[in-house]
Amino acid sequence: MKVSHYAKAVVAAIMAGAGSLGTAMQDGVVTQGEGVTAVLLTLGALGVVWKVPNRQEPKDQA
Repeated sequence: MKVSHYAKAVVAAIMAGAGSLGTAMQDGVVTQGEGVTAVLLTLGALGVVWKVPNRQEPKDQA
């Protein structure tokens, strides 16, 4: 299966942001610090996962 590095980076960013906001919403309020943390986690995950190359498919060994 061939997955674009853009697709995996976007999914990772969404999951990081959603996880952070889910934790921040436990008390029903998102403070400025929690919002900044969510944004930084989203951008960090986007950048790090985009930078890591996809694993190459192994060549068939006959």
